[in-house]
Amino acid sequence: MNKYYYKKGGTKNTRAYIRIAGLFISLIGIGMLVYFALPIGTSYFMLQNVYASQNLTTPIPTIKVLTKQRIQSLLATAVSGETTDYTDAKLWFPSFEINPATPRIKGYTLSIPKIDITDAYVTTEDYNVGKHLVNYGGTAVPPDKGNAVIFGHSTLPQLFNPKDYKTIFAKLHTIEKGDSLIVSVDGTRYTYKVYAIDIVPPDDFAPLMQHYDDSYLTVITCTPPGTIWERLVVSAKLVKET
Repeated sequence: MNKYYYKKGGTKNTRAYIRIAGLFISLIGIGMLVYFALPIGTSYFMLQNVYASQNLTTPIPTIKVLTKQRIQSLLATAVSGETTDYTDAKLWFPSFEINPATPRIKGYTLSIPKIDITDAYVTTEDYNVGKHLVNYGGTAVPPDKGNAVIFGHSTLPQLFNPKDYKTIFAKLHTIEKGDSLIVSVDGTRYTYKVYAIDIVPPDDFAPLMQHYDDSYLTVITCTPPGTIWERLVVSAKLVKET
């Protein structure tokens, strides 16, 4: 009598394929985490080094140190289901009241040689930072005395494109004290020198305040790059006309 045996086939191969697929998906997940988290983390530490290296009069606030509690707080904010439209610059500092006064010009250009930005358009007519930079309503216009406040988008540094207003300030965190900000108004160029760099929460609108002893320029974007957690503030003062 012939005996026949049946052997279950393909089980080992199936399990091997499942393990390979699982490993592949895990590697993709890790890769995405590194792609997004590493630039944010490194830029955050870079900003702290900027404070230390430039000997600014204001020390790094304790709240800026990346403690476990601080990281948890920032992550909670990031995943809280925030639906605010941050292409509208009016929402960047919610508690700031906009002065409806009409500016004397419709716009001008901003150049930042350090990060390869050349003649980026700054509007005084609306608040859409997805289309251009924005000279915030109620603040001065260069080269008038007062504080001209410019808002612009940032994103992950590896997505930086100086011609795209949605990524234009992705490398603003690399600016250092002494760097130049150049504006062109009605065909005349004015050079401002950076004298301070700061990080503030969205409910601190001190950077928008006006000081009329000289002509100041303040450039603001979200930070760390790729997040909307806080605001990076680069302050400059008019030094000469060219």
